[in-house]
Amino acid sequence: MFSGLGLAPLVLIFALAAGAIWVAGIHLSTSTDVLDTRLGLGEALGGAILLAIATNLPEIAIVVAAALSHSLGIAIGNILGGIAIQTVVLVILDISIGREAALTTRAASLVLGLEGLLVILVLAISVMGAQLPGDALFARIEPAALLIAAFWVVGVWLVNRARRGLPWHDTTGTAPGGQEKPRGHSKAKAKMSLARAGTVFGVGAAVTLAAGVVLEQSSEQIAEHLGMTGVVFGATILAAATSLPEISTGIAAVRLGDYQLAVSDIFGGNAFLPVLFLVAGLLSGSAVLPQAQATDIYLTALGIVLTVVYLWGLVTRPHRQVWRMGIDSTAVLVLYAAGIAGLIAVSNS
Repeated sequence: MFSGLGLAPLVLIFALAAGAIWVAGIHLSTSTDVLDTRLGLGEALGGAILLAIATNLPEIAIVVAAALSHSLGIAIGNILGGIAIQTVVLVILDISIGREAALTTRAASLVLGLEGLLVILVLAISVMGAQLPGDALFARIEPAALLIAAFWVVGVWLVNRARRGLPWHDTTGTAPGGQEKPRGHSKAKAKMSLARAGTVFGVGAAVTLAAGVVLEQSSEQIAEHLGMTGVVFGATILAAATSLPEISTGIAAVRLGDYQLAVSDIFGGNAFLPVLFLVAGLLSGSAVLPQAQATDIYLTALGIVLTVVYLWGLVTRPHRQVWRMGIDSTAVLVLYAAGIAGLIAVSNS
């Protein structure tokens, strides 16, 4: 689509598409909250699935476009790299709180711990699926990708069930001295009709999907101009652009004191991303996970490491801050920088 263009116009197109995703993401978040309320989805499985799809529309668009064009390197890198960089979004949210307290100190809850474990579970299955033979297909369905989707649905159902009560002293699983108001109190209370919310959601989704395709097409050309592999570009710049909706909605939630919702949206989105391997496989007609390279497995491990660090923070609730963020966020930032340096080394080996 953009072959023959110079680097400058490609970067401009990429930036405009990213800006469209930022604006559309804000409207998607608002309309999703209204649909959630108007349709009575609440904490039901349908509400969780709707939210996961809405917040990951850029990744869905990129994976679909990449699968149809058989550019599976971009798709794999965006999925696995997206998990790592969306975890780093929590660093930004932590900084936005200021010196008041670390994000995990305020957000600590057992339910968030379960959501983090679900992220690790689907990533572990992804690593296992990458070791299977490439011809392991049944009716165009990749068994490992189907298993990831099944575990995600069951995991989301169990997490939603846990939100309604846990067999602990505090049945909500919220740590003492943490978030005072219940999770989700910051959700938009916009006076919007169901029809208008549906229209806004539809338009926002269409803009996001179109912008996602533009991002995928322009990113391939930019990567070629910069001499970067599709995996490295997809795991860094492209993944950062598709994380813009999470940044905008996360900062809004944190400023309203809904720390648990901010962390939950990140963990929830990360758990959903590997489900897109099933979509990519169905559209491309081939098993995607067995085509994962060493860099992809490396990114999967990096995503697991960063998630574990934040799970440690949710349990220990560190009060010490460095550079206006919790010690766990500092560790995640350092580990991510070191991880990307290692990724470049792996891709060049």
